[in-house]
Amino acid sequence: MVVGLLATGGVAAQSPPLAKAAAPAQVAKPAKKSVKPAFKMVLEPRAMELLKATSARLAAARSMSFTATVNYEYPSKLGPPIAYTMRYDVTMQRPDKLKVSMPGDGPASEFYYDGKAMIAYAPAENLVAVADASATIDAALKAAYDMAAIYYPFTDLVVADPFAALTDGAILAFYIGSSGVVGGTKTDIVAWANDDVFLQIWIGVDDQLPRRIRAIYRTDPLELRHEMELSNWQLDGPIAQDTFASQKAQAAKRIAFSSPAAAPTPGAKPMTKGKSAKAAPAKAQPKSQ
Repeated sequence: MVVGLLATGGVAAQSPPLAKAAAPAQVAKPAKKSVKPAFKMVLEPRAMELLKATSARLAAARSMSFTATVNYEYPSKLGPPIAYTMRYDVTMQRPDKLKVSMPGDGPASEFYYDGKAMIAYAPAENLVAVADASATIDAALKAAYDMAAIYYPFTDLVVADPFAALTDGAILAFYIGSSGVVGGTKTDIVAWANDDVFLQIWIGVDDQLPRRIRAIYRTDPLELRHEMELSNWQLDGPIAQDTFASQKAQAAKRIAFSSPAAAPTPGAKPMTKGKSAKAAPAKAQPKSQ
C-alpha cells in the first residue's frame, strides 16, 4: 500500500498542468457472475464399498471386544463448549450375548445380556435392574431403549446387519482420503450423511475395522462435535464363560428399569443412527459451567 501511494504521488508531482478537461473515464462493465452449480448429493461407489467392507467384517465376527472412547461437547454459559469423555468396554458374542462396562467419567455402570435377561448395574449405588429380553442382541438393545432410554453410540456396529444400520437414509457418501495417524494404522476416510447427521468415518486399510467416527447433527444450532475412538479390537478371540454375568449385580438391590426424565439437549442423538434402533433422546448431561 505504501509503495502504491508513493508511486501515485510521484506521478502527480511530475505531471504538467492540465490544458483541458480530462476525457471522462469509461465505465467498466461489471463482470458476469459465475453461477456455481448446486452441490449434488451423491453416493460415491468407493465410499459405499468401504462402508460395506467394514460392515461385512463386523457382521462376520462371531465374537468381538473393543473399547469405545466417546468425546462430546456440551454448551457452557461462557460460550465455548466444554468437552466430556465417556468410555465403553464392550464384549459381545453372536447372537445373544453382550457386556458393556462404563468405568467413567461419571458414575460407573455395567450392562449384561445373556440371551434370556438384561441387567443394568450401578456398582457405586449397589443397585440393579433386571428384565427379560428376547433372544438376539438387536432385540435386547431395542428393549433397553424402550424401557430405560439406554442407547450406546456403537450400537450400529454390533447389530446383525451393520451395513443397513450405518447407511440407513443415506443421501451423501464420498471418499475424503487416507490417514496414517488414527488408530495407529493406515485408514481410509469416508464422509457420510443422511437428513439427521453428517459423519466422518476412519476405516482401517488392512483390517477394515472402524477406528474413529465423528458426527455433527443437523438439528444442533451450535454444531457441537461428537467423536468416538474405537480401539483394542479383538475379533473371534476366546471369551470366558462368566463374562456375561455378574455375581455382584445379582446380589445388588433390585429396582425397576425406567426412562430418565432429563430434558433433551438440541442436536444430541446417537453417534450413528440406523434401522436397528430409534434415535435416542439425550441422556442426563453434566451441568453447564
